[in-house]
Amino acid sequence: MSAAVDTNILVYARREESAHHREALSLLRGLAEGPVPWAIPWPCVYEFLRIVTHPRIFHPPTTLGRALEDLRDLGRSPTLRLLGPTERHVEFRDRVLLEGRASGNLVHDGHIVALALEHGFDEILSTDEDLRRFPSVRVRNPFR
Repeated sequence: MSAAVDTNILVYARREESAHHREALSLLRGLAEGPVPWAIPWPCVYEFLRIVTHPRIFHPPTTLGRALEDLRDLGRSPTLRLLGPTERHVEFRDRVLLEGRASGNLVHDGHIVALALEHGFDEILSTDEDLRRFPSVRVRNPFR
């Protein structure tokens, strides 16, 4: 499996009260310990931090220190790639956003898709159905 991981998978793995907590934690462990390259787009890293530490979303929220520790633990995986823009990013951004007819909140999803494709990852593990609007990438819900 060579896939990029979306924010919601990271959140489920951190928050024990989430419906998919155990499955998400197991999935991330499998990816981190496995031989196949996998990825997290940088925007998902920051979105994870924003969501799990937000006191209006979780009570009590995850401490920033604990959330950063989670990310450091994942970062120790030798097969993990953190995806940021390259010199070709504009080409991928434009193509993905136009193909998905993105506007408003969908621009963020398009950014994630563009980063994945830019780095050769054509599958995203996510429960976010909005990502399916972008035809260049396969979206797989690992909990189905």
